[in-house]
Amino acid sequence: MQTVLNDHFLSRPVSDELFDQAKQVLVGGVNSPVRAFKSVGGSPVFIKEAHGPIITSEDEMSYIDYVLSYGPLILGHSHPLVTEALNNQILKGTSYGAPTKLETELAYLIQSFFPSIEKVRFVNSGTEAVMSAIRLARGVTGRDIIVKFNGCYHGHVDSLLVSAGSGNLTLGVPDSQGVLTEIADKTVVINYNDIDAIEQLFNKMGDSIAAVIVEPICGNMGVVPPLPGFLESLQSNCKQYDSLLIFDEVMTGFRVSPGGAQSLYGIKPDLTILGKVIGGGLPCGAYGGSKKLMAYVSPEGPVYQAGTLSGNPLAMVAGITTLNKLKDKSVYSHINDMSLMLVNGLKDILEKKSIPYCIHHFGSMFSLFFTGKQVTNLADVKLVDTTLFNRFFHLLLDNGVYIAPSAFEASFVSFAHQKEHVQQTLNAVDKSLV
Repeated sequence: MQTVLNDHFLSRPVSDELFDQAKQVLVGGVNSPVRAFKSVGGSPVFIKEAHGPIITSEDEMSYIDYVLSYGPLILGHSHPLVTEALNNQILKGTSYGAPTKLETELAYLIQSFFPSIEKVRFVNSGTEAVMSAIRLARGVTGRDIIVKFNGCYHGHVDSLLVSAGSGNLTLGVPDSQGVLTEIADKTVVINYNDIDAIEQLFNKMGDSIAAVIVEPICGNMGVVPPLPGFLESLQSNCKQYDSLLIFDEVMTGFRVSPGGAQSLYGIKPDLTILGKVIGGGLPCGAYGGSKKLMAYVSPEGPVYQAGTLSGNPLAMVAGITTLNKLKDKSVYSHINDMSLMLVNGLKDILEKKSIPYCIHHFGSMFSLFFTGKQVTNLADVKLVDTTLFNRFFHLLLDNGVYIAPSAFEASFVSFAHQKEHVQQTLNAVDKSLV
C-alpha cells in the first residue's frame, strides 16, 4: 500500500479514515483511552488480524507486536491450541448462565500456580475483580479506609481513581469527574516504595485501614520493581493491624513468573487479583484468597457480588488451554530467553549511542525509560523524556515494530516471538534511535 512520510512518521490512510468514522460513533473513536494515540500524537493503527507475534493493520502493514493486548497473549496471537479449543466450545454454546465443569477446572489450575488462592471467584475484568475485592475487604474488617499507591492502577473503580491529597498522609481527592468526594476520601494515596510513609500511615490510622492494595511489581506506570523491604513492610503492618493485603497481579500474574510476583518475593497476600493471562485473550478476571476470607462472599456469606457472564465458557476454555500450556517448563524457558535477548540488545544499542536510559525487566515484562535516573516511583517516571519516546514510538512503527502508545506502559514478550523477530526488533531500534 502506498504510504507517505508525514511529520517524521508514515501516514496510514485506511486507519486514518477508519478513525474518522469511529469518532462519529465511539467516544474518542476508541473503547479505551490509551488506544487513541493522544500521548504520542497521530492516529491509531487499526488492526485487521494477528497471528503469533505479528499483527496486521487495515493498511496491510505488519508489525512485531510487544503490546499483546496489554499482556494477556502470553502464547502469542491466535495460538492454534487456543483457537481450536474456542472453536470446539462455540459449537456447544457461548454462555449458559449456569455452572460448568470448566470453571472448576480453571480454578484448580490457578490454585496450582498460586497456592495463596484456596478459593476463587471469576468475574469479567480486572476492574470488576478489584471492585469486588475492595468490597470484600471492607465487609470482612468492618473498616472503610483503603490504601493505594501513586502510579499503581487498579482499573476504573471509583474509590481508586484518586490522587494524593496535599499532604503525605491526607485522604485522597477525586482524579476523575464523576467520582464523589465522599468516596475518594475513603482512600489514602502514598508513594510507591516509600517505606517510611507506610510506617507513619499505620501508626496514625492503622485501626481504620481495611486493606492495602498494590501492584507488587508495578506495571501501570511502566515496569517499576519494589525496593528491598517495601512489600515486607506492607505485609508486617497489615498483619499487625489486622488489615488485608491485596496483591493486584492482573499484569504480573504468570508474566514475571508462573506464580506471579508473590512467588518471586515470598510474600503471601490475603487476596490476589488476577486477569489478562487467565482468560487466554478473552475477557476474564478473578479474585481469590483463603477459604476463610472467601467464605464471606455470596452465596456463602454476606458480601454480595454477581455477574451474568462470570465464568463464561469461552473465557474458561481459553484460560484452561493457556495455563495447561504454561505448565510446560520449556514455554517459560523460551519466553525468558527471548526477553533477555531483547533487553540485553536494547542495552547494547542505548549504550553504544550514549542515550540515557533505565530498563526494568521481569520475566516477559519490560519497560524502557528514557532517563539517566533510576526509576523507583511515579515522580521518577514523570521525569522521563517523553518527546524522545514519542518520536521513537513512531519510528519503530515505520520500521515494523508495535509497542504501546505511551511512555508509561509495559511491553511484553510472548512464546511466539523467535530469535528472528527479536533481531528484527533490535535492527528497528538501532534505526530509530539517532
